[in-house]
Amino acid sequence: MGISKELLEILACPKCKGDIHLTEKGDGLVCDSCKLAYPIKDDIPVMLIDEAVKI
Repeated sequence: MGISKELLEILACPKCKGDIHLTEKGDGLVCDSCKLAYPIKDDIPVMLIDEAVKI
C-alpha cells in the first residue's frame, strides 16, 4: 500500500517542522535539515524523535 502523496505533503519533521521525503527503499521518511530518518512500520510513519535514526 505505502504512504499516499497527500499524506507526505502534510507530514513534517517533528523536530524542526521542515519538509520530509520518502527514502529510496520506501521504508522511512527523511528530514535533510535534521539528518534524521523516521521509520515506517506496517505502512504507518513513526514520527517520534526518540524513534528516529541519525543519517
